[in-house]
Amino acid sequence: MDLHTRVENGVTVITISGRLDAVTAPEYEKNIRETIDSGAVSFVVDFDQVDYISSAGLRALLLMTKLLNAKGGRVCLANVKGNVRSVFEMCGFCAVFRMENSVAEALAALA
Repeated sequence: MDLHTRVENGVTVITISGRLDAVTAPEYEKNIRETIDSGAVSFVVDFDQVDYISSAGLRALLLMTKLLNAKGGRVCLANVKGNVRSVFEMCGFCAVFRMENSVAEALAALA
Protein backbone atom coordinates (compact mmCIF):
# COMPACT_ATOMS: atom_id res chain seq x y z
CA MET A 1 0.00 0.00 0.00
CA ASP A 2 1.15 3.49 -0.83
CA LEU A 3 -0.41 6.38 1.07
CA HIS A 4 -0.22 10.02 0.03
CA THR A 5 -1.73 12.89 2.00
CA ARG A 6 -2.37 16.44 0.89
CA VAL A 7 -4.57 19.28 2.11
CA GLU A 8 -6.98 20.91 -0.31
CA ASN A 9 -9.30 23.73 0.79
CA GLY A 10 -8.87 22.72 4.42
CA VAL A 11 -9.73 19.07 3.72
CA THR A 12 -7.15 16.30 4.13
CA VAL A 13 -7.16 14.13 0.99
CA ILE A 14 -5.70 10.67 1.48
CA THR A 15 -4.90 8.71 -1.66
CA ILE A 16 -4.37 5.00 -1.17
CA SER A 17 -3.01 2.62 -3.78
CA GLY A 18 -2.73 -1.14 -3.60
CA ARG A 19 -4.30 -3.20 -0.84
CA LEU A 20 -5.89 -2.17 2.44
CA ASP A 21 -5.65 -5.40 4.42
CA ALA A 22 -4.29 -6.95 7.62
CA VAL A 23 -0.73 -6.14 6.57
CA THR A 24 -1.32 -2.49 5.58
CA ALA A 25 -4.21 -1.45 7.84
CA PRO A 26 -1.97 -0.77 10.88
CA GLU A 27 0.06 1.73 8.84
CA TYR A 28 -3.16 3.37 7.66
CA GLU A 29 -4.48 3.57 11.23
CA LYS A 30 -1.20 5.08 12.49
CA ASN A 31 -1.28 7.72 9.74
CA ILE A 32 -4.93 8.56 10.46
CA ARG A 33 -4.36 8.86 14.21
CA GLU A 34 -1.39 11.17 13.69
CA THR A 35 -3.28 13.32 11.18
CA ILE A 36 -6.36 13.64 13.41
CA ASP A 37 -4.16 14.32 16.45
CA SER A 38 -2.55 17.17 14.51
CA GLY A 39 -5.96 18.82 14.17
CA ALA A 40 -7.41 17.59 10.87
CA VAL A 41 -11.16 16.90 11.05
CA SER A 42 -12.32 16.77 7.40
CA PHE A 43 -11.14 13.95 5.18
CA VAL A 44 -11.59 12.61 1.68
CA VAL A 45 -10.22 9.11 1.13
CA ASP A 46 -9.52 8.38 -2.54
CA PHE A 47 -9.92 4.69 -3.40
CA ASP A 48 -9.22 5.09 -7.13
CA GLN A 49 -6.10 2.89 -6.98
CA VAL A 50 -7.24 0.44 -4.27
CA ASP A 51 -7.70 -3.02 -5.73
CA TYR A 52 -8.46 -4.96 -2.53
CA ILE A 53 -9.89 -4.32 0.93
CA SER A 54 -10.20 -6.88 3.72
CA SER A 55 -12.10 -6.83 7.01
CA ALA A 56 -9.00 -5.29 8.61
CA GLY A 57 -9.19 -2.44 6.10
CA LEU A 58 -12.88 -1.96 6.82
CA ARG A 59 -12.11 -1.89 10.54
CA ALA A 60 -9.49 0.81 9.95
CA LEU A 61 -12.12 2.92 8.19
CA LEU A 62 -14.53 2.44 11.09
CA LEU A 63 -11.80 3.50 13.52
CA MET A 64 -11.27 6.63 11.44
CA THR A 65 -14.99 7.42 11.63
CA LYS A 66 -15.05 6.85 15.39
CA LEU A 67 -12.06 9.17 15.93
CA LEU A 68 -13.59 11.84 13.69
CA ASN A 69 -17.02 11.62 15.32
CA ALA A 70 -15.39 12.28 18.70
CA LYS A 71 -13.97 15.54 17.29
CA GLY A 72 -17.01 16.57 15.22
CA GLY A 73 -15.19 15.64 12.02
CA ARG A 74 -16.34 14.30 8.67
CA VAL A 75 -15.16 11.87 6.04
CA CYS A 76 -16.24 11.21 2.46
CA LEU A 77 -14.93 8.36 0.30
CA ALA A 78 -14.19 8.85 -3.40
CA ASN A 79 -13.77 6.51 -6.36
CA VAL A 80 -14.94 3.35 -4.58
CA LYS A 81 -15.44 0.95 -7.47
CA GLY A 82 -15.14 -2.60 -8.73
CA ASN A 83 -14.44 -5.36 -6.22
CA VAL A 84 -13.86 -2.85 -3.43
CA ARG A 85 -17.32 -1.35 -4.04
CA SER A 86 -18.80 -4.86 -3.95
CA VAL A 87 -17.23 -5.48 -0.53
CA PHE A 88 -18.65 -2.17 0.75
CA GLU A 89 -22.11 -3.11 -0.54
CA MET A 90 -22.02 -6.63 0.93
CA CYS A 91 -20.96 -5.32 4.35
CA GLY A 92 -23.48 -2.48 4.40
CA PHE A 93 -20.76 0.18 4.40
CA CYS A 94 -22.53 2.13 1.66
CA ALA A 95 -25.00 3.17 4.37
CA VAL A 96 -22.21 4.05 6.82
CA PHE A 97 -20.02 6.19 4.57
CA ARG A 98 -20.82 8.99 2.19
CA MET A 99 -19.36 8.05 -1.19
CA GLU A 100 -18.85 10.19 -4.26
CA ASN A 101 -17.62 9.33 -7.75
CA SER A 102 -14.57 11.63 -7.68
CA VAL A 103 -12.34 13.54 -5.30
CA ALA A 104 -13.77 16.80 -6.64
CA GLU A 105 -17.32 15.66 -5.81
CA ALA A 106 -16.23 14.49 -2.36
CA LEU A 107 -14.57 17.83 -1.67
CA ALA A 108 -17.73 19.64 -2.78
CA ALA A 109 -19.83 17.40 -0.51
CA LEU A 110 -17.72 18.43 2.49
CA ALA A 111 -17.69 22.15 1.59
